[in-house]
Amino acid sequence: MPRSPLMDEDAFWELIERSGRETGTRQERLAWLDDELSRCSAEEIVDFAMWWASATSRLCTWDLYAVYRLLIGWGSLDGFEYFVKWLVSLGRTAFEQVAAGADRVIELPEFLRLLELRRTRLADDEFPVWSAEEEPEFELLGYVTFGPYEKATGMDAAHLGEAVSARGVDARFPLVGAAFDGEEWDLDDEVEFARRLPRVARYLGIS
Repeated sequence: MPRSPLMDEDAFWELIERSGRETGTRQERLAWLDDELSRCSAEEIVDFAMWWASATSRLCTWDLYAVYRLLIGWGSLDGFEYFVKWLVSLGRTAFEQVAAGADRVIELPEFLRLLELRRTRLADDEFPVWSAEEEPEFELLGYVTFGPYEKATGMDAAHLGEAVSARGVDARFPLVGAAFDGEEWDLDDEVEFARRLPRVARYLGIS
Protein backbone atom coordinates (compact mmCIF):
# COMPACT_ATOMS: atom_id res chain seq x y z
CA MET A 1 0.00 0.00 0.00
CA PRO A 2 1.39 3.47 -0.90
CA ARG A 3 2.58 5.57 2.02
CA SER A 4 0.14 8.21 3.25
CA PRO A 5 1.69 11.58 2.41
CA LEU A 6 2.92 13.77 5.24
CA MET A 7 1.71 16.75 3.24
CA ASP A 8 -1.71 15.88 1.88
CA GLU A 9 -3.52 17.55 -1.01
CA ASP A 10 -5.28 20.04 1.24
CA ALA A 11 -1.96 21.15 2.74
CA PHE A 12 -0.47 21.51 -0.74
CA TRP A 13 -3.27 23.81 -1.90
CA GLU A 14 -3.19 25.76 1.35
CA LEU A 15 0.47 26.62 0.73
CA ILE A 16 -0.21 27.57 -2.89
CA GLU A 17 -3.09 29.84 -1.89
CA ARG A 18 -1.42 31.37 1.17
CA SER A 19 1.62 32.22 -0.92
CA GLY A 20 -0.65 34.34 -3.11
CA ARG A 21 -2.57 35.94 -0.24
CA GLU A 22 0.42 36.85 1.88
CA THR A 23 2.67 38.37 -0.77
CA GLY A 24 2.46 41.19 -3.27
CA THR A 25 4.68 40.16 -6.18
CA ARG A 26 5.70 36.92 -7.83
CA GLN A 27 9.24 37.19 -6.52
CA GLU A 28 7.89 37.65 -2.99
CA ARG A 29 5.64 34.66 -3.51
CA LEU A 30 8.55 32.46 -4.55
CA ALA A 31 10.57 33.60 -1.56
CA TRP A 32 7.63 32.91 0.77
CA LEU A 33 7.23 29.39 -0.56
CA ASP A 34 10.96 28.77 -0.37
CA ASP A 35 10.90 29.80 3.28
CA GLU A 36 7.86 27.66 4.12
CA LEU A 37 9.16 24.59 2.30
CA SER A 38 12.58 25.00 3.90
CA ARG A 39 10.85 24.41 7.25
CA CYS A 40 9.51 21.08 5.97
CA SER A 41 11.10 17.65 6.08
CA ALA A 42 12.49 16.11 2.92
CA GLU A 43 9.49 13.77 2.80
CA GLU A 44 7.07 16.69 2.97
CA ILE A 45 8.91 18.49 0.19
CA VAL A 46 8.65 15.39 -2.00
CA ASP A 47 4.95 15.19 -1.18
CA PHE A 48 4.50 18.83 -2.26
CA ALA A 49 6.32 18.07 -5.51
CA MET A 50 4.12 15.00 -5.99
CA TRP A 51 0.90 17.01 -5.67
CA TRP A 52 2.36 19.65 -7.99
CA ALA A 53 3.14 17.02 -10.64
CA SER A 54 -0.31 15.49 -10.24
CA ALA A 55 -2.07 18.85 -10.60
CA THR A 56 -0.13 20.10 -13.61
CA SER A 57 -0.51 16.75 -15.37
CA ARG A 58 -4.31 16.99 -15.14
CA LEU A 59 -4.24 20.15 -17.27
CA CYS A 60 -2.18 18.63 -20.07
CA THR A 61 -4.99 18.43 -22.65
CA TRP A 62 -5.47 19.29 -26.31
CA ASP A 63 -8.37 21.61 -25.53
CA LEU A 64 -6.46 23.64 -22.97
CA TYR A 65 -3.49 23.83 -25.31
CA ALA A 66 -5.86 25.30 -27.92
CA VAL A 67 -6.93 27.96 -25.40
CA TYR A 68 -3.29 28.77 -24.70
CA ARG A 69 -2.44 29.11 -28.41
CA LEU A 70 -5.34 31.48 -28.92
CA LEU A 71 -4.47 33.61 -25.89
CA ILE A 72 -0.75 33.88 -26.59
CA GLY A 73 -0.86 33.79 -30.37
CA TRP A 74 1.43 30.81 -30.86
CA GLY A 75 1.95 27.30 -29.51
CA SER A 76 5.25 26.89 -27.65
CA LEU A 77 5.23 23.70 -25.59
CA ASP A 78 7.43 25.31 -22.95
CA GLY A 79 5.07 28.28 -22.85
CA PHE A 80 2.09 25.98 -22.39
CA GLU A 81 3.83 24.35 -19.43
CA TYR A 82 4.36 27.78 -17.87
CA PHE A 83 0.70 28.67 -18.58
CA VAL A 84 -0.40 25.53 -16.71
CA LYS A 85 1.82 26.56 -13.80
CA TRP A 86 0.12 29.97 -13.80
CA LEU A 87 -3.30 28.31 -13.67
CA VAL A 88 -2.23 26.24 -10.65
CA SER A 89 -1.01 29.45 -9.00
CA LEU A 90 -4.58 30.79 -9.09
CA GLY A 91 -5.61 28.27 -6.45
CA ARG A 92 -7.65 25.15 -6.04
CA THR A 93 -11.08 26.45 -7.07
CA ALA A 94 -9.79 27.92 -10.32
CA PHE A 95 -7.71 24.82 -10.98
CA GLU A 96 -10.60 22.40 -10.46
CA GLN A 97 -12.84 24.45 -12.76
CA VAL A 98 -10.35 24.25 -15.61
CA ALA A 99 -9.48 20.61 -14.88
CA ALA A 100 -13.19 19.79 -15.22
CA GLY A 101 -13.19 21.23 -18.75
CA ALA A 102 -10.97 23.69 -20.60
CA ASP A 103 -13.99 25.76 -21.69
CA ARG A 104 -14.52 26.72 -18.05
CA VAL A 105 -11.39 28.87 -18.20
CA ILE A 106 -13.81 31.59 -19.32
CA GLU A 107 -15.19 31.61 -15.75
CA LEU A 108 -11.90 32.84 -14.32
CA PRO A 109 -11.75 36.62 -13.81
CA GLU A 110 -7.98 36.46 -14.24
CA PHE A 111 -8.40 34.95 -17.71
CA LEU A 112 -11.08 37.45 -18.73
CA ARG A 113 -8.81 40.29 -17.67
CA LEU A 114 -6.03 38.90 -19.86
CA LEU A 115 -8.39 38.80 -22.83
CA GLU A 116 -9.33 42.43 -22.25
CA LEU A 117 -5.68 43.44 -21.93
CA ARG A 118 -4.89 41.48 -25.08
CA ARG A 119 -7.47 43.50 -27.02
CA THR A 120 -5.93 46.79 -26.00
CA ARG A 121 -2.23 45.96 -25.94
CA LEU A 122 -1.42 43.98 -29.05
CA ALA A 123 2.10 44.78 -30.12
CA ASP A 124 2.99 45.60 -33.72
CA ASP A 125 3.75 41.93 -34.36
CA GLU A 126 0.26 40.97 -33.14
CA PHE A 127 1.53 39.32 -29.97
CA PRO A 128 0.05 40.51 -26.67
CA VAL A 129 2.10 42.62 -24.28
CA TRP A 130 1.78 41.94 -20.56
CA SER A 131 3.82 43.05 -17.58
CA ALA A 132 5.84 40.49 -15.63
CA GLU A 133 3.11 40.33 -12.99
CA GLU A 134 0.28 40.01 -15.54
CA GLU A 135 1.83 37.43 -17.82
CA PRO A 136 -0.15 34.18 -17.88
CA GLU A 137 2.98 32.09 -17.39
CA PHE A 138 4.72 31.32 -14.10
CA GLU A 139 7.74 29.19 -14.92
CA LEU A 140 9.65 29.65 -11.67
CA LEU A 141 6.78 28.41 -9.51
CA GLY A 142 7.51 24.93 -10.79
CA TYR A 143 11.04 25.04 -9.36
CA VAL A 144 10.20 26.23 -5.87
CA THR A 145 10.89 22.84 -4.29
CA PHE A 146 14.42 22.58 -5.68
CA GLY A 147 16.28 24.74 -3.15
CA PRO A 148 14.46 23.39 -0.08
CA TYR A 149 14.98 19.81 -1.28
CA GLU A 150 18.72 20.34 -1.77
CA LYS A 151 19.00 21.91 1.69
CA ALA A 152 17.00 19.12 3.33
CA THR A 153 18.78 16.21 1.64
CA GLY A 154 22.18 17.48 0.49
CA MET A 155 21.33 15.99 -2.91
CA ASP A 156 20.90 17.65 -6.27
CA ALA A 157 17.30 18.52 -7.17
CA ALA A 158 17.52 16.06 -10.07
CA HIS A 159 16.84 13.34 -7.49
CA LEU A 160 13.53 14.99 -6.62
CA GLY A 161 11.91 13.75 -9.83
CA GLU A 162 12.98 10.21 -8.99
CA ALA A 163 11.47 10.56 -5.52
CA VAL A 164 8.18 11.76 -7.01
CA SER A 165 8.13 8.82 -9.43
CA ALA A 166 8.64 6.52 -6.46
CA ARG A 167 5.33 7.88 -5.10
CA GLY A 168 3.67 6.47 -8.23
CA VAL A 169 3.28 9.86 -9.96
CA ASP A 170 4.89 10.53 -13.31
CA ALA A 171 5.12 14.21 -14.21
CA ARG A 172 3.86 15.13 -17.69
CA PHE A 173 6.08 18.19 -17.93
CA PRO A 174 8.38 18.98 -19.58
CA LEU A 175 6.50 17.72 -22.62
CA VAL A 176 8.20 15.48 -25.12
CA GLY A 177 6.30 16.10 -28.34
CA ALA A 178 2.60 16.95 -28.22
CA ALA A 179 1.76 14.36 -25.56
CA PHE A 180 -1.62 15.78 -24.57
CA ASP A 181 -4.62 13.95 -23.17
CA GLY A 182 -7.79 13.76 -25.24
CA GLU A 183 -8.41 13.51 -28.94
CA GLU A 184 -5.97 15.33 -31.20
CA TRP A 185 -7.60 17.89 -33.51
CA ASP A 186 -6.73 20.68 -35.93
CA LEU A 187 -6.27 23.63 -33.59
CA ASP A 188 -6.58 26.07 -36.49
CA ASP A 189 -10.08 24.82 -37.34
CA GLU A 190 -12.38 27.52 -35.98
CA VAL A 191 -15.51 25.40 -36.41
CA GLU A 192 -13.97 22.63 -34.32
CA PHE A 193 -12.71 25.17 -31.79
CA ALA A 194 -16.26 26.50 -31.41
CA ARG A 195 -17.62 22.97 -31.01
CA ARG A 196 -15.13 21.98 -28.34
CA LEU A 197 -14.83 25.31 -26.56
CA PRO A 198 -18.19 27.03 -27.17
CA ARG A 199 -18.06 29.53 -24.31
CA VAL A 200 -14.55 30.75 -25.11
CA ALA A 201 -15.50 30.89 -28.80
CA ARG A 202 -18.67 32.93 -28.14
CA TYR A 203 -16.77 35.40 -26.00
CA LEU A 204 -14.20 35.92 -28.75
CA GLY A 205 -16.68 35.90 -31.63
CA ILE A 206 -15.39 32.66 -33.12
CA SER A 207 -17.95 30.62 -35.05
